[in-house]
Amino acid sequence: MAELKTQKNKVSVSAFIASVPDAQKRKDCQTVMKIMKEVTGNRPAMWGTSIVGYGSYHYKYASGREGDWPLVGFSPRKQNLVVYIMAGFSQYDSLMKKLGQYKTGSSCLYIKRLDDIHKPTLKQLIRQSVAYMKKKYH
Repeated sequence: MAELKTQKNKVSVSAFIASVPDAQKRKDCQTVMKIMKEVTGNRPAMWGTSIVGYGSYHYKYASGREGDWPLVGFSPRKQNLVVYIMAGFSQYDSLMKKLGQYKTGSSCLYIKRLDDIHKPTLKQLIRQSVAYMKKKYH
């Protein structure tokens, strides 16, 4: 079975964030980092080349595939700041209605600019998702 490419590593999170070309996106990353550190109590770590993650959980699928992944994380992509909400969004309808302008994938919250969303709601979403993941996997 192929090894998962995106793994926790020792690359400097500070250097990675400093390398983000867009000044506003760098500032948004700093804000998200503070929120995630406060919520999780964990220090950030690089996962692969472009994901900043907090905490981790171990998963194992029925197929036998297993691995480790951050409880919550983010990545400053070219088009959006992507926040990884591992629990998905279906159970957070009331929070999502208050969040602001965003798009979602299965576990990805796509944000153009952090000013487009309600930051206390984002913090609550992260808090609830982390609590769910800890309960499910720990």
